[in-house]
Amino acid sequence: MTKGKQWTIGEESELKTLVDAKAPIAEIAAKFGRKPAAVFIKAHRLGLRIDVDGYTSSSVPIPKQLPSAEEALLMLAGALKAATKPGLDKVEVQRLQVLATIAKTYQELLSAYINYRKIEINLKDREEKDEKTLQTKEHTSQQNITSKPDSATMAKNPTE
Repeated sequence: MTKGKQWTIGEESELKTLVDAKAPIAEIAAKFGRKPAAVFIKAHRLGLRIDVDGYTSSSVPIPKQLPSAEEALLMLAGALKAATKPGLDKVEVQRLQVLATIAKTYQELLSAYINYRKIEINLKDREEKDEKTLQTKEHTSQQNITSKPDSATMAKNPTE
């Protein structure tokens, strides 16, 4: 739910034009009579990217491949080593704590993901084996039906 006044469709369109033109956020905010933070949030919600000093975009590039558990543990080890240096300021300590928490969480999620993928592969293999077994049974059943003589043939040749 919005806290301020609603954006009109025209304002959203004009915001897109201004962001595409790389207008400063202070100028955009003044034009709409809004706070820079409100402009930044609206742009983010519209999928527009504004690079502004003092504001950090929460969009994170998604890697094409997952880092390995070893890479996550190396990051964690690096944060641990950096945390042992004397004289770290409060911001650096917080950054290292966040890094350690993210690396630990990633390692746990990666482990669960790998287990899930193994289960998924096993299930697919089982389904393929079951399908082959079913096809073999159906084929065998059809061969038995076609190879059995019918009752008229049996009456003509009782020795078979």
